Amino acid sequence: MATMVESSSRDIFVDGLRNAHALEHQALSLMDRQIEHLANYADVEQQLRVHRGETEAQIERLERILDELGEDPSKLKYLAMAFTGNLAALGHSLASDEILKNSFANFAFENFEIASYSALIVMAEDAGYQTALPVLRQTLREEQAMAAWIEKTLPIVVRKYVSLAAAGETASH
Repeated sequence: MATMVESSSRDIFVDGLRNAHALEHQALSLMDRQIEHLANYADVEQQLRVHRGETEAQIERLERILDELGEDPSKLKYLAMAFTGNLAALGHSLASDEILKNSFANFAFENFEIASYSALIVMAEDAGYQTALPVLRQTLREEQAMAAWIEKTLPIVVRKYVSLAAAGETASH
């Protein structure tokens, strides 16, 4: 019989996994909207497409962990996060500096995911879910790599935006 602490730790871990699952669906919504609007930023589009593939794999990994625990992802959380992801991306698409706003939001979002997976790893370690650790660490590395790429390329994106805008060309996307 599980103790109250074990049961509580499990519930918290499962809730964290469900939150991460919904968060990854929000990421897909954000990336899909952005990929549609990147005519002048092919390198950003390519990286988003690569990370989109990683995100799909991350969702599958989270679903496997939840399945191993006899749990399902939260459909309500998924719907709410996908909806907010679409709203955020749509709001940015109306901005004259869409590429900049998306770049800032992507950097913040990736760091939020890094914090989320770091917390999930601590939960899994402390609650003894050893089989989840390699999967969560792989996802954490992918999110860290994406955040590092955004940080590294932000000056390039900003300079290109300024150059295009100064030349009177479409610079927003």
